[in-house]
Parts: sequence; structure tokens; C-alpha cells
Amino acid sequence: MAGYLLLAIPTILVSLLFSRSPFLMSSSPTTGANPWADSPMKLITTPQYETNQADLFTTGATHMALLHNSILRGYNSIYHQAPHVQDQDKADFVGYALTWHKFVKSHHDDEEERLFAEIEKLVGDKTVFATTHREHQHFLPGLEDFHAYLASLTDPAQFSGAELRRIMSTFQQPFEVHFHSEIATLAGLASHPNAPREGTAEAAMARAVFKSWGKSTVSRAGTADVVPFFLMNLDRGVEGGMWANWPPMPAPIRWGLANVAGAWYGGRWRFASCDAQGRSRELYALESPASGS
Repeated sequence: MAGYLLLAIPTILVSLLFSRSPFLMSSSPTTGANPWADSPMKLITTPQYETNQADLFTTGATHMALLHNSILRGYNSIYHQAPHVQDQDKADFVGYALTWHKFVKSHHDDEEERLFAEIEKLVGDKTVFATTHREHQHFLPGLEDFHAYLASLTDPAQFSGAELRRIMSTFQQPFEVHFHSEIATLAGLASHPNAPREGTAEAAMARAVFKSWGKSTVSRAGTADVVPFFLMNLDRGVEGGMWANWPPMPAPIRWGLANVAGAWYGGRWRFASCDAQGRSRELYALESPASGS
């Protein structure tokens, strides 16, 4: 009997974990009746879609814009749902909001420590991100207050959507400005006098820098939390479906990251702006008329 019990335990654990998978979550397509995650922060039009150019900096800026838009949708989904979260959902919502903070903080640190330094070397110019660095300082204090408030809650029932939105309002404007202007800065490097010419070894090296950083930056932040957050705020239908297969990865890997890795903190992803297939959906807390404090 004990042997059968030991064999059953892994099956039970897998079943419990899979029951929390985003794959099994209901999803209502957006109807326009409720706010969605394209406001209050405006989403970014990708440089490639806007200009139809494909040089290395336009491409790099485009991929950064897609990542930024996932973060912006995350912010917007938190902003709209915060006042409407019911008591039984507050623990998961607080976890969702903390995951957003972890995503942003990791993204910021990874840019500062790795990507920007590599690009400065490529163009031989340490001033190209001067404005970007200054913009970071304008929203970081508010971002820290966001984290401090959520981390200070000893009981999820203490969560106040009104208080969280008050804190968010203190950094919303500089955050939005920065997330848009950084894309313009990156795309603008195509006209830098030291920009590598297409077809050269230097250009190939630059593309490799962007590709390597892009492949690792989200996974470095956290496979069980930040990766599912990223994927479930990544609208695959945007810009006419141009980015339906971005980021490039085998379909089974993408499915596993969203639905298997995502099952660990499965309750959080109810609040995401997209389902596990990357389709925009109604924001969970707005589907019920009840509202939290």
C-alpha cells in the first residue's frame, strides 16, 4: 500500500499544479464594454511597423517596444482592476502586481548593467543613453513606493486599490514618457555617425548583442513568474498580427512556459490582459460588478 501511495504522490502533485494552469482558465474576448489594457498608458507603435525599415537598430528598438508594451499592458491591467478586486482574489492580485514590479526592476537593471554598455561600445559613444539614464531616476522612487506598499501588507485583506492607484499616479507620467522615448533613442541610433553599416562584421556583432540580450532578459528575471506575466500580456494580434510569432521559439516551448511554468503561480494570471494563446481578453476583475476597497 505504501508503495502505491508513493507512486500516486507525483501524479497528485502534477494534477494539482496543472489545475492552476492558464490553459484551463476561462477567457472572455474583449468587447469594448470595459476598459482594457491599452490605457491609461499609451502603447508603443513598433518602429518596424511605423517605418517599414529593418536595419539593426530599428529591429532592436522594435523588439524592445514589444517587451515594453507587455510591461505597459501589465501596468494598465493593474490600474484598471485595482479598485475592483474582491477579497478572495486579493492575495493573487497582490502577487500579480509584485510580479509586474519584479519584471520592471529586472528589466531596468539588465539594461543598465548589460545592454546599454554593449551598445555604447558598438557606437563608441558613452553619451547616447544620457537622457535614458536621467529618465530612469524620475520614476524609480515611485516604483519603489509601489513595491514597498505591496510588500508591507501583512494580510492581503488590507489591500486598498485606491491607495495603490494613488501611488501609481506619482510615477505614471515619467514612466510612460521614458518607455516611449527609449524606443525612439534606440531606433535613432541607425543615423549615428558610428553606426555599423549593414553587411559588416560590426553590424552582425550588434545584431548578436540585441539577440542575446533579448533571449535572456525575461527568463533571467524569473521563469515561474515573470516569463508567464510577459507572455500573458503580449498581444499576438497587435499591428495586424505582424508579431504573432514573436518572440521566436518553438510552439511547444512557448506553450510550456505559459501553461506549465505558469501553473506555479496560476492564480495571478487571471488578471493578465491576454490569455495563454496571446489573445486579448476582458480584464478579470471588471467582469464582476463587485468592487474591492
